[in-house]
Amino acid sequence: MGFDPNAAAAPGSGAFGLPNTESDAAVVLLPVPFDATTSYGKGAAKGPAAILEASKQVDLFDLETGRPYEAGIVMLEESDEVRRWNEEANALSAKILEVAGVIEGDQELEGALAKVNELSARLNEFVERETARLLSAGKIVGLVGGDHAVPFGCIRAHAAEFPGLSVLHFDAHADLRPAYEGFAWSHASIMDNVVRHAGIARLVQVGIRDLSEEEFQRIERSNGKIVAFYDADLKRAQRHGETFGEIAERIASELGELVYVSFDVDGLDPALCPHTGTPVPGGLQFHEATAILEAVVRSGRRIVGFDLNEVAPGPDGDEWDANVGARLLYKLIGWTLVSRGLSRPPR
Repeated sequence: MGFDPNAAAAPGSGAFGLPNTESDAAVVLLPVPFDATTSYGKGAAKGPAAILEASKQVDLFDLETGRPYEAGIVMLEESDEVRRWNEEANALSAKILEVAGVIEGDQELEGALAKVNELSARLNEFVERETARLLSAGKIVGLVGGDHAVPFGCIRAHAAEFPGLSVLHFDAHADLRPAYEGFAWSHASIMDNVVRHAGIARLVQVGIRDLSEEEFQRIERSNGKIVAFYDADLKRAQRHGETFGEIAERIASELGELVYVSFDVDGLDPALCPHTGTPVPGGLQFHEATAILEAVVRSGRRIVGFDLNEVAPGPDGDEWDANVGARLLYKLIGWTLVSRGLSRPPR
């Protein structure tokens, strides 16, 4: 019997209840269960597994992007090695986080920090290698974290594959802090590392509402390499009569032809992701985030890859965050496929 996209997910099925394998899927999702540098709430390492389970409740027909499932979607198995790195790094980082990274002169803590940075660098190499392997096989790659530190290698591999790459970054935070709390590869430093070391052409940030003055000055002095659409400015523009459709088009216009989307779920209103590691009041509604993706695609730009991070399941089996994360992931997949001519809106 053939696959029925209208039926409930079959026992043992993969992401979104699909029967695909790596060889026959156009979209390959790379799960990275690592959250060692999270400085507030933990749990993002459980995000990939929670999203995988929640994805089986997502209807496969999508009013905006059509039938993304027809291209084939698969999530790879989580790496046991990455799980071990995360366990070791979390045990070490906990001691450093207790003192907010103030460890000068403490040989034990200095050694712990060096080891966490080493494990994080090892993770970056793993992610970059896996992403490059999948890209060379002609796959569309989406990374599922994990805290927001984990996609560095994925972005770097895409930048090597697609010269002139722009990164569209959804987040409550600018993530431009150098080595936050001493962690060279901190979740709060991901975009600092991307701008400095990943080889991208431009970074466009959306939803930013919690940043240091140093980060603000970094953006202001970047000569246009970093463009920030602050949450307060977006809300003010709407109050003064600009429609969100116009705002979305304005955001899209700042990007180059080739776009990578890096999505920290705390860029959304925290009512949609209450258990994420560093929630901040304000943010985008779900339909506003997807409207920006739509505007990017309708402008003729091509989404070449993406990541989704900081989805953390709630205590006592609360599935809301994963539910939102799975649906956001399907929208990321769908609009990516539409931009590549592999799916089409149904109307």
